[in-house]
Amino acid sequence: MSLYYQDDYVTLYHGDCITEHREWLDADVLVTDPPYGIGWKRGERKAAFNGAENKGIANDESTHARDSAVEMWGSGPGLVFGSIQAAYPHGWKRMLVFEKPLHSGLIGSRVPWFRNWEPVFVIGEWPDQTPTRSAVVKTGWKFASGYSGYATKAGHSHAKPNDVMEELIDACPPGVIADPFAGSGSTLIASRNLGRKAIGVELEEKYCEIIAKRLDQQVIDFGALM
Repeated sequence: MSLYYQDDYVTLYHGDCITEHREWLDADVLVTDPPYGIGWKRGERKAAFNGAENKGIANDESTHARDSAVEMWGSGPGLVFGSIQAAYPHGWKRMLVFEKPLHSGLIGSRVPWFRNWEPVFVIGEWPDQTPTRSAVVKTGWKFASGYSGYATKAGHSHAKPNDVMEELIDACPPGVIADPFAGSGSTLIASRNLGRKAIGVELEEKYCEIIAKRLDQQVIDFGALM
């Protein structure tokens, strides 16, 4: 496994973030969407995903991968997406809310409420400051899945929308962003859009390819950010 993609702002490694590529530990802020530990899968995807079998998320059978990465990260500031259906990460200090489009979480819910939000755990030591932002982070996208959903467009069932990632990263302390579970690359793209460097690691090569294509398609004027 090796360096997969690099530009002036983003460096992406293909491999295991725990045992192979630990370059992300040299970053300053952790922003990641790890396997939640809920064993998520959906059988076969619908037409929007070309009918391809969805085998779920790698290492999602437990929180071991997430917990190992958080332990390796130590006391640095971080934001870690998660699920209320799984154990929370050790030492979390605050919970933010990622509010999804309204009709998200319809499948499998047999009570009156949609499952249209996810927790984002604040971990590590953050600079002392007066709060200025809402703890509820919303997206401007109308749909998560389906033909026009952000997850469909990104090519990953658990992709996060760029606007949400940009809002979260914009609130982070200065420095390089680390994402050891890069997935569809939204954290890396959002970091670059904000003029911040980022280091990502992704275990599955098919998602490395998606990340590289997304980064190539979103060319920005780096000079304008100086």
